[in-house]
Amino acid sequence: MDAKHTNLLNFIGGSFQFLIPIYQRKYSWDRVQCEQLWNDIIRAGKGDSIESHFIGSIVYVADTDAHNAPLLVIDGQQRLTTLTLLISALSYALGEQEPYNGFSQKKLKGYYLINEPETGNMRRKLVLSETDRDTLFAVIDGQDTRDLPENYSHRIKDNFLFFEERIKEYANDLESVCRGLSKLLVVYVALSRKGDNPQLIFESMNSTGRELSQADLIRNFVLMGLDTGLQERLYNQYWRSMEQAFGQEAYDKHFDKFMRYFLIVKTGNMPRLDDVYTAFKDYARPEEIDTQRIEELVKDICQYSRYFCAMALDKESDPDLKAAFNDLRELRVDVAYPLLLVLYADFKSEVLEHDDFLEAVRLVETYVFRRAVCEIPTNSMNKTFATFAKALKKDCYLESIIAHFLLMPSYRRFPSDEEFREKIKLRNLYNFPRRSYWLRRFENFGRKERVPVGEYTIEHIMPQSLTKEWKTVLGEDWQQIHERYLHTLGNLTLTGYNSEYSDRPFVEKRDMKGGFRHSPLKVNSGLGELDEWTDKTIINRANSLAEKAINVWRFPYISEDILETYRPKEVSPSTYSFEDHRHLTSSPTKQLFESLQREILNLDPCVSEEILKHYIAYKAETNFVDVIPQAKGLQLILNMEFMDISDPKRLCRNITGLGRWGNGDVEVKYSGLDELPYILSLVRQSLERQLGNGGDE
Repeated sequence: MDAKHTNLLNFIGGSFQFLIPIYQRKYSWDRVQCEQLWNDIIRAGKGDSIESHFIGSIVYVADTDAHNAPLLVIDGQQRLTTLTLLISALSYALGEQEPYNGFSQKKLKGYYLINEPETGNMRRKLVLSETDRDTLFAVIDGQDTRDLPENYSHRIKDNFLFFEERIKEYANDLESVCRGLSKLLVVYVALSRKGDNPQLIFESMNSTGRELSQADLIRNFVLMGLDTGLQERLYNQYWRSMEQAFGQEAYDKHFDKFMRYFLIVKTGNMPRLDDVYTAFKDYARPEEIDTQRIEELVKDICQYSRYFCAMALDKESDPDLKAAFNDLRELRVDVAYPLLLVLYADFKSEVLEHDDFLEAVRLVETYVFRRAVCEIPTNSMNKTFATFAKALKKDCYLESIIAHFLLMPSYRRFPSDEEFREKIKLRNLYNFPRRSYWLRRFENFGRKERVPVGEYTIEHIMPQSLTKEWKTVLGEDWQQIHERYLHTLGNLTLTGYNSEYSDRPFVEKRDMKGGFRHSPLKVNSGLGELDEWTDKTIINRANSLAEKAINVWRFPYISEDILETYRPKEVSPSTYSFEDHRHLTSSPTKQLFESLQREILNLDPCVSEEILKHYIAYKAETNFVDVIPQAKGLQLILNMEFMDISDPKRLCRNITGLGRWGNGDVEVKYSGLDELPYILSLVRQSLERQLGNGGDE
């Protein structure tokens, strides 16, 4: 490896060609990075005391020692591309003038943009990967940005126009722009293909500019070490098709999440979003990778990405599935994608029938919506769907899905009709995060011709601001009625006449042009027949709509006999009792234990207690804390990794790899009642980690 610093323009001018390998990410700098670079250049150009300005490193591999051999850029393409756009924009602004030595249109193009008299791609000083290549060529060649190639690179176009705008602002001081460019310095790092590891160097040097995504790192990891021919084939056959399926903006936004879901499906583990690359390397097992395995891996990723795009990016062609996926997206059920990817794969391989797949998708939707209405904490949702596939029985697919939903413990429960009915009537649905979703589903349920609910607005029948007439109709309890029912199911509806309705009396809203009496919407059914709007009519309408809601978001059913076959077999109760723990028969340990026991059992309804020979276990899905009675207090073993515990008082001890009773890597001692609140906060972390998502979203 050879590293040297040099003037940027000298480096570009002295090199024949910079080639961006196909496995590199596409150009991704946006206006923020361009603005920063521009400001740095202007500051250097205007500052006589500034001799130079360092902008980062460029890492490359030279295939041969030939004079005109392309330099394969491993790191630095963002800077090179951005500066190429700036130089191109500046060249057109300069024309024949030369405000600073070496800066004219002819010289800028001849030194830094074009290789004369070469032809084809050899003529280009910088050759980007396929997504950006033609757009950059078009810009350099002076093509009108309004007439760029089909599927042009948005970032290339936008940033070129940005520099055009900035250069126009400096039309009377282009010398400062030229001087600033002439002061830029870089460190270039020349790698040997035989002696250096480009991937490791690439990872370690990615510290400036726009941070690499996890997907960028994965693509480089998969393709970088392959022969050029195999790189091109795998990229063009699989990876390029994924990028096109996602689209330019969606690829940047969604691909990292997709890779996380893919790894959950394949490994059963749930990596943090910023640890996806590390988890992928563990899954890919690079020490075992050969040409066949790497192609199978890339093909598999590509296949699952198509399933993801169908569901998450509205690429599904089947109309019924398309509608169901649209509802899931509006409901924002991203956490369910690990399960949905498994279902979609089995649907495509004809293991899961179309109608059963559709019903399963609707069950996921219903489960999430009912829980949201019932205000059940969402911290268990990630783990629920990440582990769901383990319960599937492919020979009775839909039945096993329903059974698993019905047998979930209390904190993961599928809310019953009774719970859902009561909650939806009194829930503040106006400020509900998924307000447009539930109104649309209400209105379009059972319709073949869907109503474009987005063209309507939500209407409070009893208005948000009460007139004297409204207060009179509501009676002496008008204030309590207004506070209790204003934003609830019974008082909300859809209309295209929201501004006309305003705070008019109910009878006027009913009879006016476009009023409730003439509304074609199902959610307004019956309003035209009422003579007044009071707390009683609000309650009656809420009751009616709640019954409809139970049919829209239907509770799953299988017979109790079938459900019993899925129910886990009960484990024989422990034969031990508290009397078997001699330290619990006397104070102070007994007092400490009873205080802790009471608080742990009150943490969540799902917590259970099991007395074992050497300790007392407290469980949700499995043990989250094990309590070992001792002569002078209690030893607690928390079932989590030591690095994950938040312990500002530093009472915990790392017992990873040490022999002990209990489960987990964290030990903490409890020896005084005054310590209970803090000890309980540590225990709660272990419980919440078990019930929670196991990583950030």
